[in-house]
Amino acid sequence: MTNPPVDTRTVTDRRTLRFTTTDDLRGEIDRLTNAERAGTLRASGNWSLGQAFGHLAAWIDYAYDGYPPQARPPWFVKVVCRMMKGKFLAGGLPAGVRIPRVEGGTFGIDPLPLDEGRARLLGALDRLDRTPPPLASPVFGPLTHDEWRRLNLGHAELHLSFFHPG
Repeated sequence: MTNPPVDTRTVTDRRTLRFTTTDDLRGEIDRLTNAERAGTLRASGNWSLGQAFGHLAAWIDYAYDGYPPQARPPWFVKVVCRMMKGKFLAGGLPAGVRIPRVEGGTFGIDPLPLDEGRARLLGALDRLDRTPPPLASPVFGPLTHDEWRRLNLGHAELHLSFFHPG
């Protein structure tokens, strides 16, 4: 019997994470990977660690390679999010947000083995460090290289907060 999905908006035991650099994030990727391999990692969300790593990598890569067409929000969502861009960049992203009419609520959530998800995320971070993404965010519009980094670090803070190493 499969457990019903967790409503991630209501999870109360998320960790508070704050990454100021991509190297901070790489350190957390290593900590979580080591805990998973040791069998001491606990998840309070719905995804495996490999899946979460793959999701974070996919969203970094979309800014270089193109977004899924369904990732384009309605105009009123863009207006509100662009007005709140500074808040999201400074304070992080909310849990439990779902893209309407998208199975699973978002993209890039294919189940992945730990090592594959980890490799994808580390490769995407290397890409993000080397050069700014050429595409505008479908939600926030054009971003500077530093804003792209901050947005992706905040995205990682959100998703990795559901994982508890040993």
